[in-house]
Amino acid sequence: MKAAAVQMDIVWHERKANHAKARHFAEQAKDAGADLLVLPEMFSTGFSMDVSITAEPLDGPTPTLFRSIARATNMAVVGGFVLKGRSARPQNVSLAVGPDGKDLALYAKIHQIGILGEDGPYDPGDQPVSFDLPGIRSAAFVCYDLRFPELFRAVVDECGLILVIASWPSTRQAHWDILLHARAIESQCFVVGVNRVGEGGGLLFTGGSAIMDPLGQVLAHGGDKETLVMADLDLDMVKEVRATLPFLKDRKPHLL
Repeated sequence: MKAAAVQMDIVWHERKANHAKARHFAEQAKDAGADLLVLPEMFSTGFSMDVSITAEPLDGPTPTLFRSIARATNMAVVGGFVLKGRSARPQNVSLAVGPDGKDLALYAKIHQIGILGEDGPYDPGDQPVSFDLPGIRSAAFVCYDLRFPELFRAVVDECGLILVIASWPSTRQAHWDILLHARAIESQCFVVGVNRVGEGGGLLFTGGSAIMDPLGQVLAHGGDKETLVMADLDLDMVKEVRATLPFLKDRKPHLL
């Protein structure tokens, strides 16, 4: 599998401009032979608490864009937007769409970051969701979820690829960098972490998007500029690493 992560400079509250950027990067990824395109958290609006701007239904412009890109490029597409209509308040979600344009999984962010006020306008999710990509079982989490290893533990037995879509501020960039490594190493799976760059909502974002293998080695890194981060994933490596280093069997689930 060839994975492509879009490290975008998101235009604040400008859905049309961000959709155009996504299409542009999707064409680049397609031309490079990618099988999977991953977009950041709330990529169409920026990480905003203004639900009058962010929220849209499941047949709204952003999920429709995912399906359109998937069908046009024959890539799976995973990305973030704000969904309204499924809960009392909107939810910060990741949507996975197959290469045929059909929805594979919808996950609502479980861990909301209180210091940025996310728990005010949005409802949290309550369960992880896994889905099948060609050759590998996967899950897609959202930003602050990265700080909570128990969420990754909940899916690691069935998943060999975990995606983390984010709008992770530069003030805690070092944490993002370290935690991506940690989640890959402890889960013994591929991790694709895609963060945004630029400014939005009074925050600065400095990227650091990365693709990690099951040993925590960096296959590709995005630096701090708008770019497309790509790497080939040898999917057999998950089974090989877990067989050679069978650490997961020594877990004590009762301690979780």
